[in-house]
Amino acid sequence: MELAVVCMSNQNRSMEAHGALKRKGFNVMSFGTGQLVRLPGLRRECPKVYTFGTPYANMYSDLANEDFEHYSRTGILNMLERNQHIKQGPERFQDCSHAFDVVVTCEERVYDMVVEDFEKRSDATGKAVHIINVQITDNHEEATLGAVVICDLCEMLHISDDYEDDIEDIIELLEEKTGRQLLHTLAFY
Repeated sequence: MELAVVCMSNQNRSMEAHGALKRKGFNVMSFGTGQLVRLPGLRRECPKVYTFGTPYANMYSDLANEDFEHYSRTGILNMLERNQHIKQGPERFQDCSHAFDVVVTCEERVYDMVVEDFEKRSDATGKAVHIINVQITDNHEEATLGAVVICDLCEMLHISDDYEDDIEDIIELLEEKTGRQLLHTLAFY
């Protein structure tokens, strides 16, 4: 099963889930859907902005040089250090041509962007892809909890004899277990 995890900037939620799924042996990639990668800056109204593809190591260096104490205290440097051990830099979902079996998004706005991207794609192969949203607030604690839910979802899909047939039941079971409402749609490449 080919998996993708997607949040807005491919920094916190998707990378936490990417790392957790990778440790469990899943074939997974992660992405963002925004135009640019945004991280909290020194002041709330002034985010740090990078282009997709900027290496996490470069972001780490930039922020550590700007204010090591602040970015350490807020957890941003730890997050970027974790990210460097998973992959080189953030990638944008809309620029990826890889075909996945399941795409898990981390917020409804991202889910809508992924669904819209599939509607715009012109290279129709007819391959089905399940898009599932697990709503995760964008902070470090919720990213960790959300990664557990995403891992549970992917493990349930993986052990199913026919996840295509069982997916609605799996989603319903996970919703009952976690108290989270999941969104699901079927799209095609």
